[in-house]
Amino acid sequence: MTTTAPPGERAEPLRRAEPAPDRGPRPLPAAPAALPPDALRYRLKCRLLGQPLHTEQLEDERLGKPTALAVFASDNLSSSAYATEEILRVLLPAVGLAAFSLVVPITIAMLVVLAFLILSYRETIKAYPTAGGAYMVTRDNFGLLPAQVAGVALLTDYVLTVAVSVAAGTAALVSAFSALTPYTVPISVAFILLISVGNLRGVRESGRIFAIPTYFFILDMVALLGIGIVKMATGNLPRHPTPKAGMLPLGHGGSGLLMGASLYVVMHAFASGGAAVTGVEAISNGVPAFRKPEWKNARTTLVIMGSALGVMFLGLSILGAHMRVAPYAGGTPTVISQIGKLVYGGGAVGNILFYALQAGTMLILVLAANTSFADFPRLASFHAGDNFMPRQLTKRGHRLVFSNGILFLSATSVLLVIATGAKVDRLIPLYAIGVFTSFTLSQAGMAKHHITHKEPHWRKGLLVNGIGALLSLVVDIVIAITKFTHGAWIIVALVPVMVVFLVRLARQYELEASQLEHGVPEAATARVLRRHVVLVLVDHLDLASARAIQYARALSPDEMRAVHFVIDAAHAAKLADEWQRLGLRRIPLELVDCPDRRLSRCAVETVARDLADGETEVSVLMPDRKYRGFWHRILHDRTADTIERDVSLLPHANVTTVPFHFGTKRKAAVLAVPLSEPVNASPNGTAPSRSSCVPIGDVRYRQAVRVEGRVRSVRVQPRAEVPTLECVLVDDTGALSVVFLGRRSIAGIDVGARLRVEGTAGESRGRLALLNPIYELIGPQNGTMGHG
Repeated sequence: MTTTAPPGERAEPLRRAEPAPDRGPRPLPAAPAALPPDALRYRLKCRLLGQPLHTEQLEDERLGKPTALAVFASDNLSSSAYATEEILRVLLPAVGLAAFSLVVPITIAMLVVLAFLILSYRETIKAYPTAGGAYMVTRDNFGLLPAQVAGVALLTDYVLTVAVSVAAGTAALVSAFSALTPYTVPISVAFILLISVGNLRGVRESGRIFAIPTYFFILDMVALLGIGIVKMATGNLPRHPTPKAGMLPLGHGGSGLLMGASLYVVMHAFASGGAAVTGVEAISNGVPAFRKPEWKNARTTLVIMGSALGVMFLGLSILGAHMRVAPYAGGTPTVISQIGKLVYGGGAVGNILFYALQAGTMLILVLAANTSFADFPRLASFHAGDNFMPRQLTKRGHRLVFSNGILFLSATSVLLVIATGAKVDRLIPLYAIGVFTSFTLSQAGMAKHHITHKEPHWRKGLLVNGIGALLSLVVDIVIAITKFTHGAWIIVALVPVMVVFLVRLARQYELEASQLEHGVPEAATARVLRRHVVLVLVDHLDLASARAIQYARALSPDEMRAVHFVIDAAHAAKLADEWQRLGLRRIPLELVDCPDRRLSRCAVETVARDLADGETEVSVLMPDRKYRGFWHRILHDRTADTIERDVSLLPHANVTTVPFHFGTKRKAAVLAVPLSEPVNASPNGTAPSRSSCVPIGDVRYRQAVRVEGRVRSVRVQPRAEVPTLECVLVDDTGALSVVFLGRRSIAGIDVGARLRVEGTAGESRGRLALLNPIYELIGPQNGTMGHG
């Protein structure tokens, strides 16, 4: 390329500019050149749970309908495995074989409730597409306090869901392998821990892990019901030999519509079967976990879940009634396993299908707990967001799940399983009352929502939710009455107590917020005090103290000094000697007498003296020695924590800990300086008379005085500084600085010594002081005199 030159001149080709010398700033590296290694605990967490997920990956953690069905429907679908058995456990001892005539009608009545709950929650999901659980609906329509009742009831039921599910799953395992019976509780605990780890790995990954067992159980049920119905239709389905050793005792039936059963017995059986509809609310609580459009996918999944449950529950009740399968008193073998044994018969194929059914039942019952692990942390985060639970529950963890909620649910479920011995019959009476309480409040809240907002088709929604609320209330009352003496009273009493606790917690958060928010602009723009004093508390002269001193120098205060509280005079003398020999530039050491050994109180008094003028901001720095192991930490006291707490109560007193980590290589922060010999002074002068001493509190500037008192503190100057010995003399009326220029130490003038001095009051470091006074040591050293 060339340029056009003026006439008569030769055109020069355009040359590429040469790069200028590289003297300017360069781009910063993408990451720091050196960082401390990750802690072992974090590396183990990554190995167990996988690498951490970034916040922007939250969208990728959403679930499609097939995976969401496995995550949110496992609790609901698993209920079919034991709901029929729970109904029979109530009916058989009351009416005997007539129970098999009542089990199907009661099942159908429960399915009517299920149908209205499905329709009701479809309305809830549409109205609350972001998070439409009972807590949110009740809060928006009835207020925060009723919402706590709904939330606490549901949270309690989620804990019970985990315990019931793993106990029932373990029972299914023990039904197939009776040798495992003594290990029921350890197996149940292991299942809870396994599900916890799966959920800590993230929503999507846990869905993938648990999807296969869920669909395996659905296929098992399709095979069982299909083969069973065909055999029943062709007359080839055998009947169970009832009674049999170990089964529940049979009562005596009668005639009439209820086959001789009282209304109470029928209602009790109906309440026991209510466990079948638990888990319906799970999808409405987890709408945000679905892929877009969330509410449409959630409603579709809800209908699929309800339909599958209805078919399985009704099918098992029909087969159980036809074959007259009775539960065992010990809980195993279960009703579903007996049905499977009779339907499949013997032979190789029959045994394979039977053990596949047992495996599928065990897996779905255990993984039913996964619904609680998906919803409990999310619901707890709603509570915590409204200040009704600890705020740690609002934080997403390593894999974008609410890890603290998962851990809390795991711990409480394990305790419950151990307390009940993993017995399903001990847990069932506690079950369902909480979830039906939340059903009632949620559906009543939706009814009010329709009346208030009057959205399109609101009358139809009002009818559906109104009937749903009424049915839920009836079931809730029935459960409370029929199961009250069997353990339901615990939940009835526990929910109000927990609500009171959460309300008190919320008030505490509100009080803290009020205190923190009041006067923020005034505090931020308040006048900066004239002086800044930094005190470094020193016990030993080591690397931890040196690091604190180095940081103190970086603060550039108006005054800076190290402070040592004297409990052991020999140790203080050794520290003072080391201080003089080592080069800590411009950092005097102050030895403060602590005769009663109350270090915290002594620290408060020391800081308070610096604050007394009302123009000083004091920063107290404390070396914080970080020990690697727990057993290392218990070898050392926590005095620093007490000092930090007490000193920080003083206005304009600030406490900072400067960490020093053991097990890491650090360079020494103390530099050696040339030594110089101290200047010794010979005692001379005339001893001041005690009779003419005045109280220290009466001393005035430029006044010739004679005072007597105790040496409260001694300041040791490093050798690199001008030789100066400074001490603070106190009596009952006040304190006075005494400064000996040109002296690094004077024999006998130590912390705790009694001293009588005479001189003219002047000023040192902004404080009243006697400079180079005549002095006399009194007490044990009586007779020693000198002149500054």
